[in-house]
Amino acid sequence: MIRPVEAKFVTSAPSIKEAPPPSMSEVAFIGRSNVGKSSLLNALVDRKGLAKSSATPGKTKLINFFDITYKVADQRFPLRFVDLPGYGYAKTSKSLKNEWQRSLTHFLANRDSVRIFVHLIDARHPGLQIDTNTREFLESIKKKDQIIIPVYTKADKLKQKDLAKIKKIDPDALLVSSLNKRGIETLRRKILEYLFGKDIFDQAQAH
Repeated sequence: MIRPVEAKFVTSAPSIKEAPPPSMSEVAFIGRSNVGKSSLLNALVDRKGLAKSSATPGKTKLINFFDITYKVADQRFPLRFVDLPGYGYAKTSKSLKNEWQRSLTHFLANRDSVRIFVHLIDARHPGLQIDTNTREFLESIKKKDQIIIPVYTKADKLKQKDLAKIKKIDPDALLVSSLNKRGIETLRRKILEYLFGKDIFDQAQAH
């Protein structure tokens, strides 16, 4: 069992220049505006108000950093969540949107402490061009020590046959629901296994 024992907001930054110095492995969450990113972050740490969701899609334009500690058996595993601004919301003014997207792509390509990209896709709208473009961009900048985890949110809104279609199109898809907690423990495990090694769970079972 993976238990979140600490979750605290660190700071917000408009770009990589103002970001806190890298001090631990980072997990970056990226997705379209209104994909349910804040709800997922809160579910991953069992805290309702850690990441604030906005009623206005596209309102968050800053990169938000959170220090998280998980516990497996008696061991603690510290890491940092990086909540990136949602993309693809048309009502943001054009010049601001361009600047914002530049900061975002620059951060993703140059922040070496990011080890995992969690790419969020709304399960109700799979296959959107903007999500495909984002996945291709992440694949193009990904370094050898980085991975992409495709996470399909709001899985509780779909019937089983529709979920099966997603798995057929994207076999790596992780189907999650912040509402009924589907896939949350699996995502925690994937993150910790990649950052700290699969043997942390073997050791926990041995105790």
